[in-house]
Amino acid sequence: MKLRELADLLEAEVICGEQHLDEKFECAGASDLMSDVLAFGESGIVLLTGLANTQSIQTAEIIEAKAVVYVRGKKPNKEGISLAEKRNILILSTKFFMYKACGLLYSKGIVGVRHLK
Repeated sequence: MKLRELADLLEAEVICGEQHLDEKFECAGASDLMSDVLAFGESGIVLLTGLANTQSIQTAEIIEAKAVVYVRGKKPNKEGISLAEKRNILILSTKFFMYKACGLLYSKGIVGVRHLK
């Protein structure tokens, strides 16, 4: 699935990183605990989280995530947006709760993190 299709599916607002919308992804992960994301995240995933701060953007960079989707209408502050722009990370915001957002992705064939490290 292309990231543009993800944005449409989740009715998401693009905060920054529009240039990545035509890239593809196959896997997603969801957590508000960045320690879990660091332990189990995979390169190329889309990260869904309600933790709208710079820590989530830094974590996304470390695991080489394709994008960060903030759930429940959350959005990063100016510092977070600036960091995402500097790190070239696509940031989306959806009004959906995490459960629904994950369910929508699963219904379209997007798998979760494939294995424990």
